[in-house]
Amino acid sequence: MPTKQEKFAEFESFENCFTLFWENLKQGFPLKGKWHQEYFKNNDPIVLELGCGKGEYTIGLAQHHLNKNYIGVDIKGNRIWTGAKQAIENNLKNVAFVRTKIDL
Repeated sequence: MPTKQEKFAEFESFENCFTLFWENLKQGFPLKGKWHQEYFKNNDPIVLELGCGKGEYTIGLAQHHLNKNYIGVDIKGNRIWTGAKQAIENNLKNVAFVRTKIDL
């Protein structure tokens, strides 16, 4: 099992993961208002799960509802890593994760 630091490093390399904190906000979040066109590449509804933890629920919904897009949000990157890795391993293109404080 990878260490917490290894998970953080791998999280940053995942194509389905994004980090958004005050430092990033100065440049703006590149997917703001563009999730359909630039990430999901479809017009299916987007479901947001706040406080997604390890992403089990997000992944489960994404597997059963391929006609919807899911974004899991949590502050803990080492937790989100679990769901993000599972999404990649299962080739789920309708799920993404954002590491941030929910109020941002």
